[in-house]
Amino acid sequence: MDALFYLTSLAIIMVIGILCTLFSEKIKISNVLLLVIAGIIIGHIDYYGKPLINFSPLFLTCVGILALVMIVFDASSRLKLREFDTFSMRALNLTGIFLLLNLIFLTTSVYFIFNINNVFLAMMFAALMSGTAPDVILTMLKNTKNRVVELLKIESIINTPLIVLIPFIILDLFRDYSKELFFSKFMETMGPFLQQFVTGIGAGILVGIVVFKIMRTKYSENLSPLALITAALITYILAENLKGNGVLAVTTLGLFFGNVYVREKEALHEFSYLFANSLEIIVFILVGIIIKFPLNILFFAKSMLLFMIYLVIRYISVQLCFSKLNYSVKEKIFMTLNVSKGIAVAVVVFILATYEIPGMEPLLNLILAFIIYSIILSTVVVKVSRKFLEAETT
Repeated sequence: MDALFYLTSLAIIMVIGILCTLFSEKIKISNVLLLVIAGIIIGHIDYYGKPLINFSPLFLTCVGILALVMIVFDASSRLKLREFDTFSMRALNLTGIFLLLNLIFLTTSVYFIFNINNVFLAMMFAALMSGTAPDVILTMLKNTKNRVVELLKIESIINTPLIVLIPFIILDLFRDYSKELFFSKFMETMGPFLQQFVTGIGAGILVGIVVFKIMRTKYSENLSPLALITAALITYILAENLKGNGVLAVTTLGLFFGNVYVREKEALHEFSYLFANSLEIIVFILVGIIIKFPLNILFFAKSMLLFMIYLVIRYISVQLCFSKLNYSVKEKIFMTLNVSKGIAVAVVVFILATYEIPGMEPLLNLILAFIIYSIILSTVVVKVSRKFLEAETT
């Protein structure tokens, strides 16, 4: 009976997700906003006194990890180290400065505005909000050639592995140091913490050498894409079993794949991208279902205030990066306001929602609110993009 219930729930989610995606294409907006809203609506519907859709924590964790592995691998595999030019370095600088300022100022703001008693949780939120996704821009400006649009796209590719990895590193620190923040405790746990990095990188390199050595000479239209998914999963599992960081291991594997010769790499890239995006419908709807933020004026007032502070931090980051370069004020404002959150942020918050972490619930509510605010803002800004950008359309 449970299996039938799960399959029925999954079918409902997929049907709703497909309808939302088709409708979003018709009105030319990103489907992310509609998927999250659909999830929120479903989450508030009861059937005979029980939630209409309800999955076990184990199922949710498995789906979340699978999505996490594929998103991290796909994003990191698109980082071509040999192709890093001045344009890519600007995006990298923006990513680093925005992350640093968020860890300082957004952490402080959320700590006091929402009375978060644990600085580690506040830092995890700040790191996660440093992630951007060009979904809204690419959906509505896919035929537009502009340096700002390209820059935002590169920034999202660069920051995706970071904003997925850093929150879990902070979570590990929280678990180890939350009770004792003494120097002796720090030194005692520093060894195992560094071991996570070494083991994670080692696992990614090991699996990469074995798998991609074979894939350099052999390609199967049916088996090679499956081998790619299997390699990513094995890398994560191997690293975690060896007490390493699975996300870092998959990131290493993705970088390995993106920078070595593999037969029919473009076809494999396309497959990993499609597979990762096929999980998008499930993840975004489930995020809306399992996170039920309070529908009251105080929460919205506080969250909007924090979001305004967040935009100020973003503008300062853009200004610091491009003050000496030939970017207009309108272009800087466009970069500031386009901070939409994508599948990477949704996957991380989805996994965090399955953990039992004291004090996490207010931050999950806040993350969901930020996802909605950022997507709505980006959609509006892109609709009037002609006022910000001088674009050459083809």
